[in-house]
Amino acid sequence: MTSLQGRIALVTGASRGIGYWTALALAKEGAHVIAVARTTGGLEELDDAIQAAGGSATLVPMDLTDMPAIDRLGGAINDRWGKLDILIANAGVLGTISPVGHFEAKVFDKVMAVNVTATWRVIRSVEPLLIKSDAGRALVLSSGVAHSARAFWGAYAASKAAVETLTRVWAAETEKTALRVNAIDPGATRTAMRAQAVPGENPDTLPHPSEVAAKLIPLCAPECTETGKLFRVAENRFFDYQPPV
Repeated sequence: MTSLQGRIALVTGASRGIGYWTALALAKEGAHVIAVARTTGGLEELDDAIQAAGGSATLVPMDLTDMPAIDRLGGAINDRWGKLDILIANAGVLGTISPVGHFEAKVFDKVMAVNVTATWRVIRSVEPLLIKSDAGRALVLSSGVAHSARAFWGAYAASKAAVETLTRVWAAETEKTALRVNAIDPGATRTAMRAQAVPGENPDTLPHPSEVAAKLIPLCAPECTETGKLFRVAENRFFDYQPPV
């Protein structure tokens, strides 16, 4: 029996990149994966890979800006499984790399809608199900730019800073339960989003998303009891949050 055998895992943004490889890794460890993404073709490719590995998945083609659909997702998971063991809140968009004053309103609004509001809506929808698990585990994907405040990354950086704060608050609220909640800084990774953000970079110099996924799997296990912290994949360890100095 593998470490996550029989556990139910929800992965958003599962059709490519870190979400795809994390979903596949979870399935290989025995979890049943509920894979959410906009791209049906990407989800079908994931399902083929999961089946080839002997795993199982439920595909949920969904645009996460459809907030009522997120609410229905929680209800559907409850009706079928009655609980949720693992949440990987991975879905996100970059927007554009430009000065703060130059963002188009529609671009800024979409970054906040997908990265912040939809993440909150997913949390709200599935928190009761995670609480029902004997060892619920939630990983919320963030970014190093949430802390570095890198020039021209304003919308994305602000969205990830908001998501990290939301994650920390959620962890504090659930500290006395069996649910453990942590933010994840995956670091620079060989993904389409990274190529969009840094087009001149050689992708071969970056870790493959499967390498990131491999480090996230142990954080989904009942044995991982850290909560309210930031896990930096590049250093493969948790960090405590510190006040400004």
